[in-house]
Amino acid sequence: MPRLAPTSPARRTGFTLAEAITAIVILSIAVPTMLWGVRQAHAHRSNRVLASRAHWLAVEKLEDVMADRHSNTRGYAFLTPGNYPAETSIPGHPGFSRTVAFNETGPNLAAAGTGYMRVTVTVNYTDASGVPRSVPLSTELTNYTP
Repeated sequence: MPRLAPTSPARRTGFTLAEAITAIVILSIAVPTMLWGVRQAHAHRSNRVLASRAHWLAVEKLEDVMADRHSNTRGYAFLTPGNYPAETSIPGHPGFSRTVAFNETGPNLAAAGTGYMRVTVTVNYTDASGVPRSVPLSTELTNYTP
């Protein structure tokens, strides 16, 4: 009896249906979770950028007020709400608005009086999640010229 030569098993190519379905199930669970994480990271990054921009806009206006206070032509008497109207739209910064408030106090900085002025600049904006935010920044100025 002649012996038949052993034949090699046929080579498999491609994926089986079970392997393909398993891959689809794994991806359908993993991809939405990863996309949610990316979206959250983007929102947190955007919120930090917006908060930083709001702080910078508050500092900018506060520096303008301090410069007016120390100006030879304007001075302490210039610090009134009429000279700093509310900005509902800041040029170059859509979505931001700012207001300046003045509160004259006495030497203890708490009770009413004269000679000391608390200046508060408040910048309002809406963050990436749609939540309204505000950044207030204050300083004290005096009616003293050396």
